[in-house]
Amino acid sequence: MSSKTLTRSVGFIGGGQMASAIIGGIVSSGLLPGSKVHVYDPSPAQIEQLQKQYGIVAEKNNCELVKSSDIIVIAVKPLYAPAVLREVRPVIDTSRHVFVSICAGISLAALAADVPAGTKLVRVMPNTPALVRKGASGFTTGPGVTDADVNDIRAILSAIGVAHQVSEKELEAVTGLSGSGPAYIYVVIEALADGGVKAGLARPIAQSLAAQTVLGAAEMVLKTGQHPGALKDAVCSPGGTTICAVHELEKGGVRAAMIEAVQASCRRAAELAAPINARSQL
Repeated sequence: MSSKTLTRSVGFIGGGQMASAIIGGIVSSGLLPGSKVHVYDPSPAQIEQLQKQYGIVAEKNNCELVKSSDIIVIAVKPLYAPAVLREVRPVIDTSRHVFVSICAGISLAALAADVPAGTKLVRVMPNTPALVRKGASGFTTGPGVTDADVNDIRAILSAIGVAHQVSEKELEAVTGLSGSGPAYIYVVIEALADGGVKAGLARPIAQSLAAQTVLGAAEMVLKTGQHPGALKDAVCSPGGTTICAVHELEKGGVRAAMIEAVQASCRRAAELAAPINARSQL
């Protein structure tokens, strides 16, 4: 359970996978009871599931949700975010509300174009391991967001993993690194397991060993604070098996491919959000 509790209610416009993960973190950590978490989603089945799991309050539309909430999470597909913000614009109280967007790529300026002047805005890039409370999130804040607001946002995101406050420019890098990053690691785990199968292991054993190896290596980096290169060197004894394997990875360009993967994800996020972000520059 968390040592912190929130005094403000939280609302979610959209109750999909990421919203469900954040709601689960909020309630399970003790930040808020379900009775102070409000959700609107057009899917009755999704709302019913959230009520059953976490005891959330279902709202009948987006405007009623905003009226009932202090911190509002925009958890819809980026394409729909402008329309949602225009819909709730008449009921926004700039002295009370904080809007938190988890819509990838949409800039603070683009969000501000659809809400009253002075509305407090926060952008967040979470990732899917939030579903198992091992998420990695970056967030950035717009004008008027207070230290108290930041503390509450950080507490919410910390309930689903780790959270780092960054500049808006840096948030684009977060998208390519940790936002898309789980997919890169799934590829690594699958490839390691395939190697184990080729070497003679049964698939379930190979997959378990591969996933646990990745988990253990990540914990070593986080817990020791050592540079990954130093930890790698500690495993590579002179003329041994590991240094031979690392040599093969280098010949295959694994590191260069990972770097390019992050950059490619950043570029694509910018491309997808460009039409919406362009509106703020008109």
